[in-house]
Amino acid sequence: MHNKLTPIAANAKPPRYSAVAIALHWLLAIAIIGALGLGLYMSDLPFSPSRLKLYNWHKWAGVSILLLSALRLLWRLTHRPPADLPMPALQARAAHVTHGLLYILFFAVPLVGWAYSSAAGFPIVWFGVLPLPDFVPVDKALAASLKLAHKVLAYGLAALILAHLGAALKHHFIDRDGLLDRMSPFKPKSKSTS
Repeated sequence: MHNKLTPIAANAKPPRYSAVAIALHWLLAIAIIGALGLGLYMSDLPFSPSRLKLYNWHKWAGVSILLLSALRLLWRLTHRPPADLPMPALQARAAHVTHGLLYILFFAVPLVGWAYSSAAGFPIVWFGVLPLPDFVPVDKALAASLKLAHKVLAYGLAALILAHLGAALKHHFIDRDGLLDRMSPFKPKSKSTS
């Protein structure tokens, strides 16, 4: 049994994700990268009103990411994505595992952050308007454990995002198989037939 791949015809366009799937992907990507960057920046700031404001923004971003993740998962479960492009089985398996782990962390990172905020005794009031329930009691020891878990999970999410980005760029610049065009917010240009 050989493992030769069928090349994609030069003029063939790989099937794209739906406009809703693309919008949710990029909204979530921007929100997560922003929240990760903000989390890194604010963690070393001295205690001040400015730091408290940034922590609130970070929490609001986390709740928004949780909601966007739920919407994205619901869309994914009710709308079949385009078929995978031809690639080695190991590469396809790695892509599916990475996507599965990304979805898990889309939920785990903000939920553990929310639990940490609750355990630390700092309730979340989403956008300063909607108070959210605390789902763990105030407990300083638990808060310390949850803070560490939130940080480790966030770093794991960042590492997976980098792997996902690296794979997408590899497909675009080395394999030139059109994979990146499937999720591009811009319609890919038609290839000339000259």
